Amino acid sequence: MYNLQHHFFCLCSSLSFAEQALVKNGFDLSNASIKIEDVFSGGPPRDGIPSIDNPKFIDVDKVDFLQDDDIVIGLVRGEKVRAYPTRILVWHEIVNDVINGDAVAVTYCPLCGTAMVFERNIAEQLHTFGVSGLLYQSDVLMYDRESESLWSQLAMKSISGPEVGKKLTWLPSDYLTWKAWREKYPKGEVLSTETGFNRNYKSKAYSSYFASDKTMFPVPHTRKELSKKAWVIGIIVGGQAKAYPVKKLSTDNVILDKLGNTQVSIKYNVEQHFAQVTNQQNEQIPSVLVFWFAWQAFYPNTELWQEPYNKN
Repeated sequence: MYNLQHHFFCLCSSLSFAEQALVKNGFDLSNASIKIEDVFSGGPPRDGIPSIDNPKFIDVDKVDFLQDDDIVIGLVRGEKVRAYPTRILVWHEIVNDVINGDAVAVTYCPLCGTAMVFERNIAEQLHTFGVSGLLYQSDVLMYDRESESLWSQLAMKSISGPEVGKKLTWLPSDYLTWKAWREKYPKGEVLSTETGFNRNYKSKAYSSYFASDKTMFPVPHTRKELSKKAWVIGIIVGGQAKAYPVKKLSTDNVILDKLGNTQVSIKYNVEQHFAQVTNQQNEQIPSVLVFWFAWQAFYPNTELWQEPYNKN
């Protein structure tokens, strides 16, 4: 890893200004599959937001830093059940974990509100992800330490480097309140604040950002059906993207929909902030709670669910 960083440092010092524009935060973007001018520095350097690579977990009854309405990302693998609080994720954005033998990356982008879990085994090679310090359409760009390729969380693929074009496998996970999760899984494990870093995990970072409809970075906002930071449930089935506005959903209402040849069921518990998307076989389909501006930027042709017109 040191040799790669040293190589880029030496490379940048000998490049022309035009050539240096192809290197950002030490990452070579010369073969980028996106417009380089759309890649912005979020402020911190690479690993300035440190990923958690050796996560520790504690029992539910040992947790004293979460409030009932805090959000956690829940993951179930076999008999293993774990929760990753966004209170911790907001400071690290990536947790490289192994749960029940499965290598996963739990990722969180506070600017887009997106929590997504991916397999770390890609094309039979184990990857470890870090935070590049770069953003694309306001969404975190991760990088893998094995090849230093950049990966877009919401696009779910590599956008530059040796792995360019390779896709991430999106795994189902739960996004819900701490109270709801601990009542559902009283014997589960919770990501510990013993991360090896000194952070104030009891504070609520980005609270002013979440309270505003403004974005921090330029994002294509071409669709005006919803406000920029309206929450939607985003799903992709058979390559077809669709969004379901949270404000139009209620706890008692189950939406039955069809994407291509797939029947889907969408449930949303307002109190628990918990969305469940399943297919006709009652299998969980990956979904993400996301700000509208981000979903429509990455999936400009996304369908937007509309309430059926009721003549009565």
